[in-house]
Amino acid sequence: MNKVAIVIPVYNNPESIKKVVEDTLKLDLPIIVVDDGSNIDVNTLLNSHKSLTILRDSTNQGKGKAILKGAKEAKKRGFEYIITIDADGQHYPDEIKKFLPLLKDNCMVIGSREFKEDVPNSSKFGRAFSNFWIFIETGIWLKDTQSGFRAYPVSILDLNLTHNRYDFEIEVIVKHLWKKRCIKEIDIDVYYPPKGSRVSHFDKVQDNIRLSKIHTKLVLKRIFRLF
Repeated sequence: MNKVAIVIPVYNNPESIKKVVEDTLKLDLPIIVVDDGSNIDVNTLLNSHKSLTILRDSTNQGKGKAILKGAKEAKKRGFEYIITIDADGQHYPDEIKKFLPLLKDNCMVIGSREFKEDVPNSSKFGRAFSNFWIFIETGIWLKDTQSGFRAYPVSILDLNLTHNRYDFEIEVIVKHLWKKRCIKEIDIDVYYPPKGSRVSHFDKVQDNIRLSKIHTKLVLKRIFRLF
């Protein structure tokens, strides 16, 4: 099997990060936790383990920057793929097993979330909005372009990625597809805590502005690529 490391970017998820890491360790895969400038140093929350590496930035750089930091560390160690899982407990680490058979041919694999009745309408709209614009930008229809549960080949490091926050997850898909590289999707379950108890760092104003900007930029780039 291809060499794979799990990358868990975390920013201020002190209530959930320990369980996410402990459940992921059960898979007996190397884990790289990237602490993106959390108020509480993640080192103080986790027990040491031979399979666990913790990297830390002193200031918040953004989720995309944290993922790339994890990818660089994985590549340095000789890994071919990373699987990213969110630190907020939304994903089930045991489902990482679904990704493993698909890690070949330089493919990215996206976990497509099953949206049920308890999923916020804002999440449903955001996914549909993102899916539509990525189709316009690439000609490829994907089911869940906002899922953070993904497998990336470390070759994403050569894509000239310039966006560091939630817009990273859009940019990396589009530029990966522009390189004629494949993307596969698998169905995953998702847990949404009761309203008011979920920790989210998505800024509805600033991050939506960033997403609008990245889509505008990518659409224009595709137009110029076509003509």
